This record gives sequence, structure tokens and C-alpha cells, in this order.
Amino acid sequence: MEQSFNIVNNEIFIEQLQAHGRVVGVAYYDKELHGMVFKAYNRKAVKRRRKTDLLHQLENGWVKESSEKYKLYISVYKKLGLARIFHIIDRDTKEAKTALFDKELIESI
Repeated sequence: MEQSFNIVNNEIFIEQLQAHGRVVGVAYYDKELHGMVFKAYNRKAVKRRRKTDLLHQLENGWVKESSEKYKLYISVYKKLGLARIFHIIDRDTKEAKTALFDKELIESI
């Protein structure tokens, strides 16, 4: 048995369907209008974030730049001992500072 429905706001529904390919919303039968009514959900468009740019590759990590922050990542094995780990962290931090300073110098020229 085939059923057909009369969509009351047919023009709006067809325009959205042609523009976007699909329409997400809710359909229900309205007794007063004697037909199907479709209401599309008002959803905001998804904002795409800018990818983080790699500024400098460190020996044990990296320095990246996002739209709001500089990111420093350092990964060191525990088995090296605290003295070596502190030395590696200090060395990579100095290298990261130098990379950021160089970037600012290049941008200012």
C-alpha cells in the first residue's frame, strides 16, 4: 500500500534539499493544516580549526605554533636518570627558545 504525504511548507523543504543535498529536521502531521509539516534544525556550521604549524623539530620533541599558543613537547625515557633528563629538558628548552627568537627575527625583517 502506497501512501503519499502533502508537505505543507513544500517550497522551503525543496529549496533546502536542493541546496544542501539533505535536510535534517523533524516531520509531523498537523491536524489543523491537514498535512505534513517539516521543520529543519537550525544548526551552526562547523568551524574548521587551523592546523598547528611545526616551527622546529627538537631531538626529543617539537615546537609548534597554533592560532593562540606555542606548544612545546619533550619526551624522555625515565631510565636515563634525573640528572640526564634535566639536562635534556634544559637543552631542548633553550633550542626551542632560539627557534622562537629566530622566527620573530625573520618575521620582523
